[in-house]
Amino acid sequence: MNHDKMSNVSAKRGFLWPSFEIYSGVSGFTDYGPLGASLKNNIMQKWRKQYVSGEGFYEIEGPTVMPKEVLKASGHVDNFTDPMCKCESCGEVFRADHIIEEVIGEDVESLENEELDQIVIDNNIVCPECGGKLSNIWNYNLMFKTEIGAKGDKVGYMRPETAQGIFILFKRLERFFRGKLPFGAVQLGKAYRNEISPRQGVIRLREFTQAEAEIFLNPKDKTHPKFSQIEDVVLRLNSQEVQEKDLEPLEITAKEALDKGIVANEMLIYQLYLARKFLTEIGIPEDVLRFRQHLKGEMAHYALDCWDVEVLTDKYGWVEIIGIADRGDYDLSSHSQYSNDDLNVFVEYDEPKKVQKTVVKPNLSKFGPIFKGDSPKVKQAIEEADVDEIKESLEKDGKFTVELDKVYEVTEDLLIFEDVEEEITGEKIVPHVIEPSFGIDRITYSVLLHSFAETDEKDYFKFDKSVAPVQLGIFPLVNKEGPREIAQELTEDLRMAGFTVEYDATGTIGKRYARADEIGVPLAVTVDFDTLEDNQVTVRDRDTEAQERIPIADLKDYLEKYYK
Repeated sequence: MNHDKMSNVSAKRGFLWPSFEIYSGVSGFTDYGPLGASLKNNIMQKWRKQYVSGEGFYEIEGPTVMPKEVLKASGHVDNFTDPMCKCESCGEVFRADHIIEEVIGEDVESLENEELDQIVIDNNIVCPECGGKLSNIWNYNLMFKTEIGAKGDKVGYMRPETAQGIFILFKRLERFFRGKLPFGAVQLGKAYRNEISPRQGVIRLREFTQAEAEIFLNPKDKTHPKFSQIEDVVLRLNSQEVQEKDLEPLEITAKEALDKGIVANEMLIYQLYLARKFLTEIGIPEDVLRFRQHLKGEMAHYALDCWDVEVLTDKYGWVEIIGIADRGDYDLSSHSQYSNDDLNVFVEYDEPKKVQKTVVKPNLSKFGPIFKGDSPKVKQAIEEADVDEIKESLEKDGKFTVELDKVYEVTEDLLIFEDVEEEITGEKIVPHVIEPSFGIDRITYSVLLHSFAETDEKDYFKFDKSVAPVQLGIFPLVNKEGPREIAQELTEDLRMAGFTVEYDATGTIGKRYARADEIGVPLAVTVDFDTLEDNQVTVRDRDTEAQERIPIADLKDYLEKYYK
């Protein structure tokens, strides 16, 4: 790992560039150059292949601007905050927990603001810019606020995560999937967080790309049909107990982690496995990855359990790149409450069940004379009401109140309670949600960092072929008539076949190989004068530098097999 060298090559060759550079830049934003955008898009396509094609989920796309009501229900308006402090001398603002952690070397994310204030006092922590005194700490909401419409009376926010758009569509998704749990929906796109003092490049952005899956399932059944296939896979788990006792991470199989209660359920463990599978397949080594369970004090307001996938970096230490949470029924229950809409699913039993229940009916001989023409609608309201609520109201007040176009008071002598046996075929439930949330920008940075190779001869990106921004370099050995025309024709044909091809006829062949290697091109094809005679080209491997002659007629099939 070498962050500084990697960053220099990334900037030089068009992977990552500072945003708004000619206007002195703005922290928390990054531009992807031609190669960076291609790399990032390939990573997202690989993600789609795993979760949409592989897992059978479907992708949706929703607005990036959301009305306040949605984010009030989700908890973001009240809870999406970071601790903030301000220098009383220079006026610079900081994320308080970060500057405290830099001084004392301990994680303080789970502490209350008053506790953070005391740590600042006890450790004489001052402004890192000018040495001035820091203010008391307060909570700062991270959402970008905006107005919807010209009148300015509708408050909106740029979405802080893609997940909420999926929850809002739950009723339509439930019908789309014909009510069969579990089912999954995904969304990839921009999210926005107005970070207090972003100082870590792509690691902490104000505008970033997420890829999130929301898996809706029966709270009584969080198994996974493929768990038996991965139960012997060894996972590196930094559990709550490991962190609290300062122990080494556990190396434990998926089955052991489940049996010992370290990870709560099969679905959650399977998502841990899938996340690691994805990361290793795009070129991040397994030995720089770990799973860290959130401590109780840092658990998100919606989470029953949450694990981060972290990657080791030389500049920033362990960095979270994926969060995998059991969100329980928080989101659907909250949106149901705030919207007054029923966000549940009817789950059929394997076999019908007979249950004893109490029902309430009007005593018709007394009902009619009292309510007269209103009797039918009062009767319907009684029959639709909850029996326990009626009993509780009668015991407490001696009457049950029905509010329709006017108020009707129903006393106990007007009602008949009966115990009956009823056959039921299922029940209504609010599904729970398991969510893997991928930070695509951080993952792209991690791929750049861990694909960067240094040798005595060259520094270059050793991208996995599945995400390499350029798949193929095509070079005429010399820029002369004959080889040049064949190379140009090959370039055109292979681009039409769907390959990303870089044509280069400038400089010595050695320099062209070096340029292609530097940006991570896996294969290079050279057209020489022998090609004019035997219709073969030389294919060179980036990593081994091995070369082989391939007939032009077989080249397309060779490449399709290589990139399959």
